[in-house]
Amino acid sequence: MSEFWLISAPGDKENLQALERMNTVTSKSNLSYNTKFTIPDFKVGTLDSLVGLSDELGKLDTFAESLIKRMAQSVVEVMEDAKGKVQENLLANGVDLTSFVTRFEWDMAKYPVKQPLVSVVDTIAKQLAQIETDLKSRTAAYNTLKTNLENLEKKSMGNLFTRTLSDIVSKEDFVLDSEYLITLLVIVPKPSYAQWQKTYESLSDMVVPRSTKLIAEDNNDGLFTVTLFRKVIDDFKIKAKENKFTVREFYYDEKEIKREKEEMTRLLSDKKQHYGPLLRWLKVNFSEAFIAWIHIKALRVFVESVLRYGLPVNFQAVLLQPHKKSSTKRLREVLNSVFRHLDEVAAASILDASVEIPGLQLSNQDYFPYVYFHIDLSLLD
Repeated sequence: MSEFWLISAPGDKENLQALERMNTVTSKSNLSYNTKFTIPDFKVGTLDSLVGLSDELGKLDTFAESLIKRMAQSVVEVMEDAKGKVQENLLANGVDLTSFVTRFEWDMAKYPVKQPLVSVVDTIAKQLAQIETDLKSRTAAYNTLKTNLENLEKKSMGNLFTRTLSDIVSKEDFVLDSEYLITLLVIVPKPSYAQWQKTYESLSDMVVPRSTKLIAEDNNDGLFTVTLFRKVIDDFKIKAKENKFTVREFYYDEKEIKREKEEMTRLLSDKKQHYGPLLRWLKVNFSEAFIAWIHIKALRVFVESVLRYGLPVNFQAVLLQPHKKSSTKRLREVLNSVFRHLDEVAAASILDASVEIPGLQLSNQDYFPYVYFHIDLSLLD
């Protein structure tokens, strides 16, 4: 499972023994894989400042998680033609996310622990805010290119009634620059091809004989040319409609067709040029944002542990990785029972319906007498 529980308990002898009991039970019952999660000592400051930091870190945690989800989604969208390789680009410090979390070490160079806690938090907040600003501007530019390209490509899709004809017709299909003659394009249902060939010359006066030619087809219809005198256009359109032939409004403009093709070429080139730099930026900054997020989790554990367990700072953090979704309820019961002594009054009202295992009283209800935070990497799959 790509889910982790980050907990802490006081670091005194009694609670270290409780942690050992937890490790023994979870291992024997195959509930989770547990490892120590090392968090450095920070400059604590006042308890009042920690209360404020607790609230700020909660908001920053939510923001960071949202940001990395958006960045992961951006990678998926950019790698539209290679979605099978998305996970290769969602790494942290060059390793997969699970490995980074389980082997977490505080980055002393990036977030010096000698600074006040509020400064460390401020550094991370500014870093993530800058990444978000850059993400918005970079993806907006790329998405504009992508949307414009898709709109042009859509014009080449669909049936003969709606799609662009600029990539179908050629200059040779038309009588151009004539004062008297004009070439029209007519959509004819496939079952009516024979009828069209027999009747088009008589749909109106002044239709040029043998001037029709099939130049394109879709699943249901064909596109024919027909040349006639300009002054009978309206009459021809009426008669064609009566026979279920549709005159497609189209004016051959060589300059416009050339401009449209050049625009398509330019957009394809621009998208290709933006693709590499954007993907590299996303890869690097997804890593930075994810690393910052796990540092935020560590900070939250530290702050909440000090607020709950008091000074001097003395606690042990542990990272648990549940083996499977179906075992999380049982794992929660084990933890609640092992650490019930941390809040006897509340625990007494919760742990009343229990299940016996050697040395433990297990409740079927959720209760957190210990510091607990959740890390769910499945949201990034």
